[in-house]
Amino acid sequence: MPDLQENVISNHSTTSGGLELTVVIPVFNEVDNVERMVAALDAALLDIKWEAVFVDDDSPDGTANKITDVAKVDPRVRLIHRVGRRGLSSAAIEGMMSSTAEYVAVIDGDLQHDERILPEMLQSVREGADIAIGTRYVEGGSTGDWDETRERISRFATWVSHKMTRVELNDPMSGFFLLGRETFLLVVHDLSGLGFKILLDILTTAKPALKIAEVPYTFREREEGESKLDTSAAWDFSMLLIDKNIGKLIPVRFVSFAFVGGLGVFVHFLALTAMFQMVGKSFLWAQTTAMITSMVFNYWLNNLLTYRDRRRTGMRWITGLISFVVICSLGGAANVGVANFLYGEQTHWVLSALAGILVGAVWNYAATSLYTWRN
Repeated sequence: MPDLQENVISNHSTTSGGLELTVVIPVFNEVDNVERMVAALDAALLDIKWEAVFVDDDSPDGTANKITDVAKVDPRVRLIHRVGRRGLSSAAIEGMMSSTAEYVAVIDGDLQHDERILPEMLQSVREGADIAIGTRYVEGGSTGDWDETRERISRFATWVSHKMTRVELNDPMSGFFLLGRETFLLVVHDLSGLGFKILLDILTTAKPALKIAEVPYTFREREEGESKLDTSAAWDFSMLLIDKNIGKLIPVRFVSFAFVGGLGVFVHFLALTAMFQMVGKSFLWAQTTAMITSMVFNYWLNNLLTYRDRRRTGMRWITGLISFVVICSLGGAANVGVANFLYGEQTHWVLSALAGILVGAVWNYAATSLYTWRN
């Protein structure tokens, strides 16, 4: 690590006095990019007193150990090592909350964002903008070597976010931005922390709307590490948009839980039809099989999507399934009991059934949140 040590010695004076900028870098499996990122920031932020805060979600490749090694020779580097939770947005929030600098920036740890525009972004905020955003979709910016499919998906997500949030921005899907720490503190208590688009979360939360400066850059190709966007990223994006529209009325997790429950009903009838009509089993046997199948399906999908930040794995997946089945069985009993009581009180059978379903759903959601997927 000789080059890094030489840079630290030559630029050590930048750590004296008040800190001006904290660069928050959420990482997962980026062990090969840590030193490269620090060197890139060192070259880009020559006249700025800065620090780099890496937020690592317990990467199995040793990213946290690498950050620790770098921090031993560079006092501008800090580590937040998170265990038991994942997510770009929540990682960015924790990193920004740990800062005492006047300004905070968020940049990906894969070097696909161009750190060389950070001084221009900082200057824009100094001169009056509330937030400066690195964008690919204005003159001078580019998505680089993206293929047509990826570009279309990004453009579609941008269009959807415009329609649902009314945020007028060329690149609301950007994850590269800089703002004053005090500006961030004004919105942090109302952020959802869902998914990977923390910028969109901030912009839709801020009231009144933030004054935005957009700084163009060209998106780079990834050289090392792996993408933080998995197959659940689109789901997280959808949940963020829903949360920003109805989240004050209905918890977005409940919306997700209810949606999965609706799919579970379809799976139940599919299994029932297969066992009763096609295989020829008795109705009782087929109904029991369908119920168990739908419960396992609901648990699997909720674990994958609704509670992905508390996802259970290994033996905890099995114990979670057991608690989920027990809780939902009690919810089913409550469903039947409430519906039967209301029907006996001369309530229309449809309303009685809906009331039972609602009581069962609320019970299942509340109880599984507290026990099956407790923090």
